[in-house]
Amino acid sequence: MSTPIQLEDIQAARTRIGPHIIPLRITSSPSLSEQFSCEILLAHEYLQTTGAFKLRGAMNSVLQLDPETTGVTAVSTGNHGRALAYSARQAGVPCIICMSELVPENKLKAIRALGAETRIIGKSQDEAEVEARRLVDEEGYTMIPPFDHPHVIAGQGTLGLEMLEQVPDVDTVLVQISGGGLVSGIALALKSQKPNVRIVGISMERGCAMAASQHAGKPIEVEELPTLADSLGGGIGLDNELTFDMVRDYVDEIILLTEDEIAAGIRHAYFEEQVILEGGGAVGIAALLTGKVTPGTKTIVLLSGKNIDMELHRKIINQEAYER
Repeated sequence: MSTPIQLEDIQAARTRIGPHIIPLRITSSPSLSEQFSCEILLAHEYLQTTGAFKLRGAMNSVLQLDPETTGVTAVSTGNHGRALAYSARQAGVPCIICMSELVPENKLKAIRALGAETRIIGKSQDEAEVEARRLVDEEGYTMIPPFDHPHVIAGQGTLGLEMLEQVPDVDTVLVQISGGGLVSGIALALKSQKPNVRIVGISMERGCAMAASQHAGKPIEVEELPTLADSLGGGIGLDNELTFDMVRDYVDEIILLTEDEIAAGIRHAYFEEQVILEGGGAVGIAALLTGKVTPGTKTIVLLSGKNIDMELHRKIINQEAYER
């Protein structure tokens, strides 16, 4: 297994972004540990400044920008855009986020509140990417993609360093999987130091492009569908350079969940852990509850984000009808 990104890149990213992020908090889950008769630990990354892990990769990228750049742009389902908007504001750089019509309104408002412009283009990430690339080609913006970029992957990988420092005997880690930047970075950080750690990628049945691409043996397009795990939507890019190979090489298995299973994870987080999570943030818990994942002796479950529309959250926890 070889990759352009090395453990040293992740360690350098940690030093670089350290003053700008909130360190990872890991706690035991009494309810899940009792249910599975082993130690289940929750990694509370939803406590991050922008409500999700994406700040790590975005900040690592912005802090390495060419000072002559016109501004930064990206295609995002919400959390990367929010993180990039925050990072750009900290650096005093203009920011335009290109998004599809499927992105929830609460995430659009959060990005705009940070001073960035949002441009809604089409019904897929691929359609939105056309505008982002135009900004690069015609207006001199720098593209900071949400996952397939070495600086982004290294930034997300800092979570793996913090996990291993706090739980050196961890044997299984449950990580959200979408474009693959998060799981690739964490897996590289962990397996570079502890090769036998099992990495399980978790996503939704409704449109997980990485799972479909791995099954096909190459990056492919999938239809983007409304889902509770909206932050895990989007394609991986037919010209994917890094994360497809890294997921193939470093991730031990990929588990997909139904919408009802994701909803059950959100409810468990709220009622048993006293935590509000978005769908994508709750998939690790959901995967355990379904029995689709067998935990190890010491398992870390990443809770990656909390940026959910609160009216939707209310309906889910009350088991009322809702639209996706």
